[in-house]
Amino acid sequence: MIFLPAAVPLLVLLLVAFLVVLVVLVELRVLSYAYQKIGIRPRYVFLIMLLTLLGSGVNIPLYQIPAGRMLAPHTKWLYGVPYAVPEAMHAGVTVVAVNVGGALIPTLLSLYLFLRLPLRGRMVIGTAVVAVVVYQLAHIVPGVGIVVPILVPPLLAAGVALILAYHRAPPVAYVSGTMGTLIGADLLNLGKVAHMGAPMVSIGGAGTFDGVFLTGILAGLLA
Repeated sequence: MIFLPAAVPLLVLLLVAFLVVLVVLVELRVLSYAYQKIGIRPRYVFLIMLLTLLGSGVNIPLYQIPAGRMLAPHTKWLYGVPYAVPEAMHAGVTVVAVNVGGALIPTLLSLYLFLRLPLRGRMVIGTAVVAVVVYQLAHIVPGVGIVVPILVPPLLAAGVALILAYHRAPPVAYVSGTMGTLIGADLLNLGKVAHMGAPMVSIGGAGTFDGVFLTGILAGLLA
């Protein structure tokens, strides 16, 4: 019988904690690098990342509309990702909200880049291309809302930006990807809200947040 020293479990725990911290630091550096390539000043990068992540759980109600039959809570799988259908907030009513991390912050950041950089025409063209493609791929999940494949917006935005503005691609990719996703997935489908059977439909939330958030990262890394 082999007896391990009493300190071994503690060492294993410390090693795991060290690896977790290391991964977090690496990811933060990657995110920081991506945002800086887009055109964000280094001192604002961490604040934007923090507000985006924390804001992903904050939905600001805008208005509500009468809805049809509300679905019972369950889990829906689409594109390999599970989406939990929440309990109804108000029977027969769908609340339309805007997600802070997935819509409000990316929109403000895109507006800042749009006004600051002399690439407005290319950003508009890129946004239109991404919006058309995302609209075709957007899938309505009853009880949840609108879902898009999470890798399509960032990869498409990066490719379009490289064609439109090779040497200034990152900011074009970010604006095209984030605004194209929000317009194509959410805004163009708002007319179908009453038929979704969801207690809340969040612009930039649920199935579109991943696409918007990854666009901000991959746009800077790939473009």
